[in-house]
Amino acid sequence: MDKVLIAIPSEAPGGMESPLGAHFGHCALYTLVSVENGQVQNVDVVPNVPHQQGGCMAPVQYLAEKGVNRLIAGGMGLRPLMGFHQVGIEVYHGGQARTVGEAVQAAIEGQLAQFGQEHTCGGGGH
Repeated sequence: MDKVLIAIPSEAPGGMESPLGAHFGHCALYTLVSVENGQVQNVDVVPNVPHQQGGCMAPVQYLAEKGVNRLIAGGMGLRPLMGFHQVGIEVYHGGQARTVGEAVQAAIEGQLAQFGQEHTCGGGGH
């Protein structure tokens, strides 16, 4: 992991100690964590975009525009998962992580499984 920007759906107020949001498209905000050579460099919190405009693809485009390379999520439907793949964002399952910090550390250590079709929560789980 050289240099990546990881987005994690988060509960308020966001940041490394915040609980993970259950589903990426319906979270209130994202914690964006810049990691370089295995070290956290910067942490930002950004609000999610309204889900109505563009449906579940709106957050995909929003995060791509922010420069996100990876997303750690608890679940999502196939359509947004395919959208992330199309814009070059790798999607990982948050596993047993309870907080953003735990999820980021697990990502740094290579302990998170990458999402595939078999890991989605179903079409409505965005």
